[in-house]
Amino acid sequence: MIAKAFRNLSRASCAQIMGSTTLGVPATIQSARHIFGFFGAPEPSGPPLTEPLPDILAPSPAYLETGPPGTQLTTLSSGVRVATEATWGPTTALGVYVDAGSIYENETNAGVSHLLEQMAFKGTEHRTFFRVVRETEAFGGNVFASSSREQMGYNVDCVRTNTAEAVELLLDAVLKPKFQPWDLKAQADKIHAELMQLSKNPAFILQEGLHCTAYEGGLGRPLVLTPEALHRLTPEVMEEFVAEHFTGPRIVLSGSGVEHSELVSLAQDMLADIPRNPPSGKPVPKVPSRYVGGEFRHPALDSPQSTVVLAFEFAGGWKDVKGSVDVTVMQYLLGGGSSFSAGGPGKGMHSRLFRNILNGNPWITNCQALGSLFNETGLVGITCTFESAAVQHIVPALSEQLIAIAQGVPEDELERAKRAAASSVLMNLESKDVVCEDIGRQVLTYGHRKSAAEFVEAIRNVTVADLQRTMSKILKTPPTVAVHGNTRGVPRYDDICNMF
Repeated sequence: MIAKAFRNLSRASCAQIMGSTTLGVPATIQSARHIFGFFGAPEPSGPPLTEPLPDILAPSPAYLETGPPGTQLTTLSSGVRVATEATWGPTTALGVYVDAGSIYENETNAGVSHLLEQMAFKGTEHRTFFRVVRETEAFGGNVFASSSREQMGYNVDCVRTNTAEAVELLLDAVLKPKFQPWDLKAQADKIHAELMQLSKNPAFILQEGLHCTAYEGGLGRPLVLTPEALHRLTPEVMEEFVAEHFTGPRIVLSGSGVEHSELVSLAQDMLADIPRNPPSGKPVPKVPSRYVGGEFRHPALDSPQSTVVLAFEFAGGWKDVKGSVDVTVMQYLLGGGSSFSAGGPGKGMHSRLFRNILNGNPWITNCQALGSLFNETGLVGITCTFESAAVQHIVPALSEQLIAIAQGVPEDELERAKRAAASSVLMNLESKDVVCEDIGRQVLTYGHRKSAAEFVEAIRNVTVADLQRTMSKILKTPPTVAVHGNTRGVPRYDDICNMF
């Protein structure tokens, strides 16, 4: 009874409070709208906010200039060049690039640049390998090194707030390495196992054979050390090579995602004692390389597949900027790839090697353009992998594709190749690691960095006549032929020369 009376009282009280309603909306809520608006906020009593207030001057707009960040370059007193691009993002890519590589080796230290790559970040005068690993983990970094025929690179990726720690570790690893005999022994065992695997890799065999055949001098030296050289190289030989080639003017410290002033400030003290000249007091002499061409044949008669590489010299290399742009467009005009692509069927199907070589020839598994450029020379051609029984048809077919470019190409094909080349350049430069490497290697080669806009503009200006002229000049050089697999069916070298 008490509960029922309470419910009736509550209903009566609510009815008195709510009052009458109109269209289902209580009168009290309707009256409140005049004061608070529909959602409870006060209705504005002045002019609408979409109209400017009278007699009030609008502030002048502040415009922020937009565009890609430029590359800044500073040369320190030691001769080391610091180059950066302040790209946006929470991470930083740092690199030290050195004008050193296999072209500077001799019979005594052959293979030392490859061994230096393998021994990178394994210990310094101030850090053990264990400490290097622990510090890298602490600042969230990633370290790696690479060696090529003309340059060497040491890299660190890190969170941007830990740039100072990463720079200190990077420079310590590059300039103050410590080659302990036991570390060298452990690394030698690992390298020996890798060399055994590489000796069975046709791509590696052809790469080394192609360059050693094409050039006399520095570029003809092996990029990878041999098992015999592995046991001949000592810590003393490695230290001597570093002292001779890792001098101020031969070093570039590059960074992407870091302020230039910050990196210069960090590097000045750490690089102050870097010598400008080697211990001998004389600059390292330029190592000559002469293109000669020739043939390299590596029989593997039991292999179901064979590979042929047909290449010619591009005299000028990267330092011939106009010619190197023409060669870049040629690479995308020829294109090519594998007969099956797991990453997305249809890629590159409009390129010449796909249309003229891969399509309709199911016995060809891979065919693509080859480009191996150095500072002052390079190799341009085609590489093709196929069933060994069809070897006699390959070289004439590849020759026809190269000769056809010298005879002219349709404008629509050229335009497609130019757009593919430009898009590839721009997409690659979206990576901080690529930007860092591009800065370091360009400064070593040109003394400054050419912007992506310059390179893309040069690509757009390539004409059919440019490709004809460049390819005609290339085909006048002696060919270099490298074969792995069934070498018997490949035409004789003199016959190949007569095709051009």
